[in-house]
Amino acid sequence: MTDETLLIDVDPRGVATLTLNRPQVANAYDEALLRAMIAAMQRLAADTAVRVLVIRGAGKHFQAGADINWLNHLSRQGPDANYAASVLTVQFSRTLNEFPKPTIALIHGGCFGGGVGIACCVDLAIATPEARFGITEVRVGIAPTPISTFMVGAIGLRQTRRYALTGERFGPEEAARIGLVHEVVPSARLEARLAEVLEAILASAPGAIAATKLSVLGANGLLLDDREVALLAHEGWMQRQSSEGQEGTSAFREKRRPAWYRPAGS
Repeated sequence: MTDETLLIDVDPRGVATLTLNRPQVANAYDEALLRAMIAAMQRLAADTAVRVLVIRGAGKHFQAGADINWLNHLSRQGPDANYAASVLTVQFSRTLNEFPKPTIALIHGGCFGGGVGIACCVDLAIATPEARFGITEVRVGIAPTPISTFMVGAIGLRQTRRYALTGERFGPEEAARIGLVHEVVPSARLEARLAEVLEAILASAPGAIAATKLSVLGANGLLLDDREVALLAHEGWMQRQSSEGQEGTSAFREKRRPAWYRPAGS
């Protein structure tokens, strides 16, 4: 099955693959991609023949966060449209995090912002040595509230406080050290390693897997309710619509330093 922004495949074993298909913008998400991903995951979750979900990125990069052109468009919209966009972003992360079957992300190239959110929400993240990571929202004046809960669940409060506040970029070894990815595998061996993991999953009982996943998430407070979704969305769009959010996205688009930056010695 093919969508303009998303490629969907299910093989005879029940291995579903979603390939983010916006390589011209490093697979950055916009409203269309988010809606396509949510709809696809909902269909796959309900399909008893599907046993596992694999997420990939087309082209040179895995996923580069939000499409700056979409953010610029939202900056000219009213509060209702901006709040709805933030709800959609949180709902995407929630749907992936709570997907009732094992989820795997294969990460190569850039993985920034929302791409890190995907890595935090899947059950298993495998990176290649060329992968690069960053929770970079603060660099453009916005806040990563749609993925904040999932970041803490994946890498802990301590590492979230560092990387979500500094916006530093880091490599796959550091991503593995802090728990953002589980393994770093040479690109030439990535498909073979995926096959090994899939074999382990397919050898396990699907009902037991679903019960285990639900129990682990629920017992640790990692299942969002509607009130929490609304709160995270509200916090996100308020910062995005702030003067900092406007300046940051403009600076990124214009390839200049934002007004708040003061270099050393200035």
